[in-house]
Amino acid sequence: MSVHPLRAVDPVTQAKIHLAAAHRLAVLHELEEGIDNHFTATVPGRDDRYLILPFGLHWSEARASDMIVFDESGKTLEGEGVVELSAQCIHAPIHRICGARVVLHTHQTWAVALNMLKDNRLLPASQTASFFHGRIAYDDTYTGTADTLEEGERLAGVLGDQRGNKHTVFMKNHGVLVTGETVAQAYRRLYKLERVCRAQVLAMSTGKPLEILSDAIVAQVQAPPENDRHSRTERERLFFEAMMRILDRELPGYAD
Repeated sequence: MSVHPLRAVDPVTQAKIHLAAAHRLAVLHELEEGIDNHFTATVPGRDDRYLILPFGLHWSEARASDMIVFDESGKTLEGEGVVELSAQCIHAPIHRICGARVVLHTHQTWAVALNMLKDNRLLPASQTASFFHGRIAYDDTYTGTADTLEEGERLAGVLGDQRGNKHTVFMKNHGVLVTGETVAQAYRRLYKLERVCRAQVLAMSTGKPLEILSDAIVAQVQAPPENDRHSRTERERLFFEAMMRILDRELPGYAD
């Protein structure tokens, strides 16, 4: 199996390339809203500097060289362009308080559809959904658009420290937020989340009861098999490298 050549670059350049790739993949996977919503990553080697696509660029045209560096005050420290206000207010506090290295926030269709329901819980009714069981924090009160750092701090309190079990926030009447240690990890979670939300909404639309998996089966699914040839980290890497190869064919230029 060929190895994607972009793994050989320095950490900051790789972070920019992966972040640009995630934006373009979100377009291919119909997770984006044009120039709105936001993906961020901490600058490797720093805890108080964040990478983001400057506001106004469509996600399909994201390039590594477009990524700017900003701080919690919203000031652009490197690159051309500015960070959108809600991106600053949501992402910077979550990075700082929760210790998340990558934060992805979208209004993706099927996750939003589930979050429009009064009972918006993602149920462990499938193998893939089981991986999210106990990993989702629910923000059950929509408070309006995020235009203050206090709102990001509130959301950080809902999510909790990254040393805990939670890596995803369901934002009622709004969208979803997914965190990770790497862009590959976070994007794989976001991608799979949309698919399980779609499956649940479609299953619920039949009007028939769902078959919920037992806690014992969910625990078995979540536990890495002792004889597994691929670690979770390796699976995340292989997934993202495969997705980047698709971009190389379908929407090249993200690494520029």
